[in-house]
Amino acid sequence: MEIIPAKLRDVSVSPRRGVAIVTLLLALGVSASASDPGAADKNPVTNSQQSGKGRHWYQIGQASWYGTPFQGKKTANGEKYDMNALTCAHRSLPLGSWIRVTNLTNRKSVFVRVNDRGPVLGSRIIDLSYGAARAVGIKGLAKVKLETLQPGDPEMAKQLIAQLQVPVSVERGL
Repeated sequence: MEIIPAKLRDVSVSPRRGVAIVTLLLALGVSASASDPGAADKNPVTNSQQSGKGRHWYQIGQASWYGTPFQGKKTANGEKYDMNALTCAHRSLPLGSWIRVTNLTNRKSVFVRVNDRGPVLGSRIIDLSYGAARAVGIKGLAKVKLETLQPGDPEMAKQLIAQLQVPVSVERGL
């Protein structure tokens, strides 16, 4: 089984996308484990389902976003915050892990990388970067579903690689 088609192997990739693809491949090879992030919160729904492929972790709850006031400041993993990047803040998922965020109102989804800790308010499960919020159509708060990137799931890997190949444009003014 071939995850990356020959067409994609022959295409030159920008350094930024190259880093993202390498991170994806590492994430597929390493199982991300997370403690139960919903244990401290009564509102979010966190679940791990047992399936033939292993555990499938997901969390449902309120998402918010953060932008301009944090632009350029250091995140929990030490990098500078880029409000237009596809990143997020989560209380307990491992820094550097990839998750799929689905807006449950419009069913739009995007993959984001955890690079910060938060959100501060206990009623929320994730803070998305401005760019990630725009990609899924969030203008304030929204109910979302979070799913960790599953090692050995070629369909999820294919969707993430497709997202990395298509640049996400972020419009001004949320």
